[in-house]
Amino acid sequence: MVEKPRVRFNYEKTTKMNDLMQGLQLNTVCEEATCPNLGECFSSGTATFMILGKNCSRNCRFCDVNFGGMELVNPHEPMNVAVASSQLQLNHVVVTSVARDDLPDGGAFQFAQTIKAIKEVSPNTTVEVLIPDFMGNKESLDAVIAAGPEIINHNLETVERLSPKIRHRATYKRSLEVLTYIKEQAPEIFTKTGIMLGIGEQDDEVEQMMEDAIAAGVDFLTIGQYLQPSEKHYPIEEYVSMRKFGIYRRLGMKKGFKFVASSPAVRSSYKALEAYQRGVLNDIHTVG
Repeated sequence: MVEKPRVRFNYEKTTKMNDLMQGLQLNTVCEEATCPNLGECFSSGTATFMILGKNCSRNCRFCDVNFGGMELVNPHEPMNVAVASSQLQLNHVVVTSVARDDLPDGGAFQFAQTIKAIKEVSPNTTVEVLIPDFMGNKESLDAVIAAGPEIINHNLETVERLSPKIRHRATYKRSLEVLTYIKEQAPEIFTKTGIMLGIGEQDDEVEQMMEDAIAAGVDFLTIGQYLQPSEKHYPIEEYVSMRKFGIYRRLGMKKGFKFVASSPAVRSSYKALEAYQRGVLNDIHTVG
């Protein structure tokens, strides 16, 4: 039997990080989505900022973020994220959000302003954004692309067959279209996606997902273990073995991804800086 993954935790450093976030009225997806890497990432002085409030307009069956009760957009949030990034001396910042289907642009303007603020306050910091699908709105995607992040991430979450069972309003096909569009419009921006294991996917379905992502031009892939947040969420079917995670990592690299993070505790922003650095080195070697 495969055991549930365990992670490290440093209370002192985590408390310091939390105090800073609260002082600037910021949220982290680390806390809101009950990420298993919260202690490890906070302890190393890194975090993924979650903009546009704590409440999501979608009610996906795998996610622990609150549903409904949408909040007003905070115009000071982009600069607050930039200030926090500077104070924490982060080399690489990850910015994500809840889905905001209630907003005309899905929150794309706030993403763009946050990217610009970080680059203004901390020009040597690289920026990664994990975006919703914006309902496939190309103007919203263009706004994020134009702001010039180094990485744009949009998760497929699972294999095509299971996508309708766990995702609310999002579709596997549209997510691939979003990833394809980003790479077509800005080949210089790295693209990234991720999936969870343990909800009933089959090996051939995971391999097909990899091929679909490669065809969409995706550079980086993350594969992690699904952890059921509560009894009301989608049931977990299995804790996947480390051996299988290793097999998937090797398969992904063989398929052509520039970086694959694959292990039980992996989440979208896990080893984000390492993925970026590997991607840059890969491109240098390719050009050379």
